[in-house]
Amino acid sequence: MAELKVPVYGLDGSKKGEITLPEHFSEEVRHDLIIRAFLAIMSHRRQPYGADPLAGKRTSADYRGRRGAYGAWINRGIARLPRIRVGSGHMTGVVRFVPHAVKGRKAHPPKAEKKWEQKINKKERRKAILAAIAALARKTLVLKRGHRADKVEKLPIVVVSELESVKKTKELENLLKKLGLEEELERVREKRYRAGKGKMRGRRYKKRKGPLIVVSKDDGIFKAARNIPGVDVCLVKDLNVEMLAPGGHAGRLSIWSENAIKELEEKKLFAVS
Repeated sequence: MAELKVPVYGLDGSKKGEITLPEHFSEEVRHDLIIRAFLAIMSHRRQPYGADPLAGKRTSADYRGRRGAYGAWINRGIARLPRIRVGSGHMTGVVRFVPHAVKGRKAHPPKAEKKWEQKINKKERRKAILAAIAALARKTLVLKRGHRADKVEKLPIVVVSELESVKKTKELENLLKKLGLEEELERVREKRYRAGKGKMRGRRYKKRKGPLIVVSKDDGIFKAARNIPGVDVCLVKDLNVEMLAPGGHAGRLSIWSENAIKELEEKKLFAVS
């Protein structure tokens, strides 16, 4: 594939030159690997749950259906099932314990010891990260994902390394607007009510994912971006599929510092050998 070249922007939004993107951005976009790696990450957050092993079994009911047993329920016109024997009380003869009885146990309850974590091969995970990085340079995928980046000439957006030293939120917001992402900032500010019972469980609103800023080191950019809705910052060495493709959907709008691009190429991060 031909070399991919994108412009390098300054902090004032003007073009400062060009940079050739590493081979990572020319990889094949494998949606199947991206989804598999994303689900593997999410599975490690799943909280195990299960029923009490004695649920439905705390009863005095016993089975007396065996022929010849003492007090057997034979020839009485009733089903031979575990029944409560408490003398002459109103509970005498009530069926318990079996799954189809009222207040009986569950036949196959969820087990707390079940392992929810999904495993993924190291090379497969790296290949998924490469595929997710390659999707960042496909403008059709970025627009299909919902990002408003029509004014951007080429993707991903590369900014001079001084981006990593931006310390104020207002400065970063102004930079994003100068890069043509004003509509994107408006999009990520929108939030809506979640449908269903998640509203009662601390997840009342659904928010949108905005641009991902990738840097080589933190000189203040993390603090500057943390109060802008939808904007995430990540070190290039810590990239994963969840950051690059939230929800398993490839093509997130991304902004890279020049040093992050160079580190990706020089250290050959996520290389599959």
